[in-house]
Amino acid sequence: MFFVETLETEGLGNRSYLAGGRQTAVVVDPPRDIERVVVAAARRGVRIRHVVETHLHNDYLTGGLDLARLTGAHYLVPAAARVAFDRVPVDEGDIFDVDGDLALRALATPGHTPHHTSYVLVEAGREVAAFTGGSLLIGSVGRPDLVEPRLTEDLARSQHASAHRLAAELEDEVEVLPTHGFGGFCSASQPKGDSTTIGAERRSNDALTLDVGTFVERTLAGLDDVPAYYAHMGPLNAEGPPPLDLTPPPVADGEEIAERLAAGEWVVDLRSRVAFSEGHVSGSFNFEADGKPAIYLAWLIPWGEPVTLLAASAEQLAFAQRELARVGIERPACAALGDPTSWVRAGERPRSFPRAGFADLKRAADRDGDVVVLDVRRDTERAEGYLAGSTHVPLHHLHDRAGEVPAGQVWVHCATGMRAATAASMLDAAGREVVTVDDTFADAEAAGLNVVTH
Repeated sequence: MFFVETLETEGLGNRSYLAGGRQTAVVVDPPRDIERVVVAAARRGVRIRHVVETHLHNDYLTGGLDLARLTGAHYLVPAAARVAFDRVPVDEGDIFDVDGDLALRALATPGHTPHHTSYVLVEAGREVAAFTGGSLLIGSVGRPDLVEPRLTEDLARSQHASAHRLAAELEDEVEVLPTHGFGGFCSASQPKGDSTTIGAERRSNDALTLDVGTFVERTLAGLDDVPAYYAHMGPLNAEGPPPLDLTPPPVADGEEIAERLAAGEWVVDLRSRVAFSEGHVSGSFNFEADGKPAIYLAWLIPWGEPVTLLAASAEQLAFAQRELARVGIERPACAALGDPTSWVRAGERPRSFPRAGFADLKRAADRDGDVVVLDVRRDTERAEGYLAGSTHVPLHHLHDRAGEVPAGQVWVHCATGMRAATAASMLDAAGREVVTVDDTFADAEAAGLNVVTH
């Protein structure tokens, strides 16, 4: 009897898989922090025989090479992927023994990348599951625009063809086990649901219900912004990421934090947006550890910039350090624990700014007339509705476009408050007077604000 164990990397919206039998197993698209995989295999009492990549990932650093070296497993990578390390090149139709009558069959499914390969788990000749990576997702497909802009339309067409191939060759009851599509930015659209089968996708997935022309048109029209750090993930994965270093960073005091800020380095406060607004080090930026610090910090910070982390506890620091390492932000330059009273230089005091809701924004607008409102959501979000008269600068552009924000006190909002807090911290660091709208945008209209929709 076979098993499949899912390893969630929630902060990136990805899944990895450990699958096998009684003695040996295969790992599909492993995370960079491979000890999670090793522990899962040890708990089941299986030896990792193969480590498998469906493609060179554009959204995170793989732990595949490190895991294969540690365990002695075969490292299976699509043959067409150009890499700088030794691996077992995988071609269409290759079959790999996993355990007893359990095997893995390679199926070429280009689209998310030109070399993308899915793997079908076969037990005693019966196909039971398909590891589809960034090909067929739950109600969607992997986005086709992460490799090269000139290839995007062709790759979208390939995604359509690959989805149809999977549906044609596999039975309805075969479970679909994708890597992407659980909250990150590698999916062409945001899927719904937690599990699926070939039969369910055949009935509901646009790639299988629409003709190729309509599918390509809708896919390209719906693509969201691409996080800037994605440009570095593919090349680093092709080189082979080094082993992960999660040792604690050096401890910084208020003097060193001030010196790093003065040098233009990024100092990141991981505490909640509530705690940050009540008191923080002047010049620091707020990226909540409970949010998605890996995606948004990696998206905004200049690549390779040293980062200092400020955390409320050692646990919060360790969590964030692991999250950031998954996307190539290696060991922090330094860190400090506690609260802002211990992070400022002697004689200095923490800064603060107010938080409010959309109802408060409505009262301020009624009282003062014109109020500067900054919307930091992405273009696709704003297209669904926005506050009349608001200025729009997506969070990932704010560092370079802060000068576009009109003069005056700035009320910053996003969809739920997390990104607004980050944006407000960046404007506050630049000396602007800010108010964080810590509220859900869906409540803006009920508060009496004029929401423009098309």
